[in-house]
Amino acid sequence: MGLFGSKKKVEEAPVSGEAVLGDGTTIQIARRIDCLGVSCPRPQLMTKKAVNEIAIGEIIEVLADNPSSVEALPPLCDDLDATHLETVKASNCWRIYIRKD
Repeated sequence: MGLFGSKKKVEEAPVSGEAVLGDGTTIQIARRIDCLGVSCPRPQLMTKKAVNEIAIGEIIEVLADNPSSVEALPPLCDDLDATHLETVKASNCWRIYIRKD
């Protein structure tokens, strides 16, 4: 264990899954970014990388438990040519859905 704790391997894996948004829309998730236990600015950098790697129209799901990161991701979408679809509070994290435009 280092000075600031052990390094957590961060998952960026293709996912074949669905999610239902608050308005009832079902979306297909192309990739899930696991940012649990990771603090700023890493979730923003990981999200930017993932959005750059997916095709237009595809959706990523970002899992985050850091409130600062959750607040920073929706405004970042404007710079990424992406749309923040919704942020959902789950039991242990937030799930942020972002579509590449």
